[in-house]
Amino acid sequence: MKAQIVLLLLLLCPPVLSAKESPSAATNDVNWNSLGTNENDSMPIGNGDLAANVWTEPNGDLVLLLAKSDAYSENGQLLKLGRVRVRLAPNPFAGQAAITQTLKLATGEVQIRAGGNVARIWADANHPVVHVEIETDKAVRLEARTELWRTKKYHLNQKAVQQAGFFEWGNHPDGLDFDPDTILPAQNNQVAWCHYNSRSIYPLVFRQEHLESLLPQFPDPLLHRCFGMGMTGDNLASDGDQTLESAHDAKSFRLDLYALTRQSTSPENWRSALDKVIESADAVSMRAARKAHEQWWANFWNRSWLHVSGSQAAEKVSQSYAMQRYLTACAGRGAQPIKFNGSLFSVGHDLPDGVSSSESNHDPDFRAWGASFWNQNTRWIYWPLIAAGDTDLLAPWFKMYVQALPLAKARTQNYFHHDGAAFIETIYFWGLPNVNDFGWNNPGPELQSEWMRYHIQGGLEVLAQMLDRYDYSQDAAFARDSLLPMADATIAYYDQHWQRGTAGKILISPAQAIETYQKDAVNPTPDIAGLMCVLPRLLALPKNLTSEPQRAWWAKVLNDLPPLPLGTTARGKLPPKGVGDADGKKVILPAEQYGEPRNSENPELYAVFPYRLYGVGKPDLELARNTFAARLFPFAKCWGQDGVEAALLGLTDEAENVVQREFTSYGNQRFSWFWSKNSDWIPDMDNGGAGMATLQLMLMQCDGGQIRLLPAWPKDWTADFKLHAPFQTTVAGHVEHGKITGLKVSPAARAKDVIMPDIR
Repeated sequence: MKAQIVLLLLLLCPPVLSAKESPSAATNDVNWNSLGTNENDSMPIGNGDLAANVWTEPNGDLVLLLAKSDAYSENGQLLKLGRVRVRLAPNPFAGQAAITQTLKLATGEVQIRAGGNVARIWADANHPVVHVEIETDKAVRLEARTELWRTKKYHLNQKAVQQAGFFEWGNHPDGLDFDPDTILPAQNNQVAWCHYNSRSIYPLVFRQEHLESLLPQFPDPLLHRCFGMGMTGDNLASDGDQTLESAHDAKSFRLDLYALTRQSTSPENWRSALDKVIESADAVSMRAARKAHEQWWANFWNRSWLHVSGSQAAEKVSQSYAMQRYLTACAGRGAQPIKFNGSLFSVGHDLPDGVSSSESNHDPDFRAWGASFWNQNTRWIYWPLIAAGDTDLLAPWFKMYVQALPLAKARTQNYFHHDGAAFIETIYFWGLPNVNDFGWNNPGPELQSEWMRYHIQGGLEVLAQMLDRYDYSQDAAFARDSLLPMADATIAYYDQHWQRGTAGKILISPAQAIETYQKDAVNPTPDIAGLMCVLPRLLALPKNLTSEPQRAWWAKVLNDLPPLPLGTTARGKLPPKGVGDADGKKVILPAEQYGEPRNSENPELYAVFPYRLYGVGKPDLELARNTFAARLFPFAKCWGQDGVEAALLGLTDEAENVVQREFTSYGNQRFSWFWSKNSDWIPDMDNGGAGMATLQLMLMQCDGGQIRLLPAWPKDWTADFKLHAPFQTTVAGHVEHGKITGLKVSPAARAKDVIMPDIR
């Protein structure tokens, strides 16, 4: 009753922060007061599909390294589109004592100013074009030149491929060929270039994985894929096939960089399609395009916010939260999901001598851990988008799995002769396992890599994310078209792939618990917890979305699950091979049976996250806290789960410590939020995503219809927030000294479901 009275009073209080107006994004702008040196001094811009690293150099040159979410080569590698250098003569930015370069989050642009000289660089939120606008005090000349490094075909042998770090192909006995870009003839004062896949590794992957009989059913998505750019500008004329120059000195210039990816019969055919893209974009006036662009960003920042203050550490966390969300928006609306190992903002590295054909030996296309999607890493980018309300940014992640379902089901039938689908941890965007993990002398069908052989629980986690997406949006079309097909395929695999053991329970063996417990795992906790999580939620879906046979089947599978493995600690830690002390504390085990650890995950804690069987307000909280305390591998950065687990278990001090570490994991580049590579590559996007999820769960946790506020919030941290909750709900308010004021729940009827913190 007291909690209800407090809640009523809070609802009657005037809000400190209007739910219609987010804290100014300008508070998180980044300002630099000197020119840069190279690509390590870049700032990010992007429209969700087309993105650029933008930097200056000591002579005042402006450089853009451009990328697109679907620019996949003949080798299945995500390539950059190219680099463009903009040079002014005389250069009004060089040698200026008073110069500022600003990343303006509110409008998604980079501005460079020196006196009355201004350059604005932005990727149109609604069209596939990057604009460079320049205004100068005095008339200058402009040159814009493409800089391409893929200039000739070359071959790397197996050793060189390994040295170069091409993860998927490091053990390919024949090595790897690399094809050049195509520079098209300049025409109509436009220069254009592209990369055309005249061949593809796609059939090789199928043959290597003994699936060549399926090739006729699944068209090659790489073959004849063509991606590149066209460059035009007002009062600019082509000078050769790679350069535009101003016809005369002027005080105002605009350079436009248009991008396109499509499967084409030839580069020339691709260029015809590009001309139509340019025509369509140019049909919108620059003024109207700019207004619509700014409106998109205004709408984005108004969807949700979490602005934290109260200490220097809190302010760093706050800015980092905004930056991660910005980086996700810049790269998250394309045809393919965001790459955890660099997103669209990796800048490559120098390769060993003799490995690359590049004159500078610097490969902008390089990213450690290759081009595959690693579920354990990529998931972190997408979990926090649900509470942020960024449904459009979630779409490519779910779309990849749903589009890959037919091939995944056919693979299951081909290998195991039963229904369903499973996704190995490391997959190409079309759904097949990384060929390096499958193996080069593998008779099949199981993968040779012991790290990935039975690592399939990621499909359950994607299903859990889809269930959250549905709960929050109540989108019946999404449930029918994405959630339920994924559910039927995933549950069918778990139901049919293993035999029943004792008392008719599913015996998940052979198996592994994530990457940590490999050969000897039986009934791994992540898989059991995942099924225990998703099956009741599937059964709770509205009856008009599911059928009686479906519900009966799901209920039977739920009934057939073995119990979650439990045991006791050994000397205060997780017991080796499951054998604990007689007087040890009760804990969750990583599997019913397991051997020695070979990696640094804590599979037993998947019962806390992502599957949330335990947590604040739920039974057996002490069991879960004991398990967290006994974990063998504390891991507070990259893809580690310590932060979200601590928040879900109400361990405020631990959560506060971890979120600070996640959000200050700065890399070696000038833009701090290109996160350190940690175990991945720069920027380590899963690190920032885990930080976002941790901070959100510290402030608000939702379970069914309940909305629990401040379950793990530091009392000395102040916050203004607006987050999304299930059933199309938003919750906004102000936090100070552990108390909430100005609470606004929309729709108001959901206010009764809010659980307030104990403020005694």
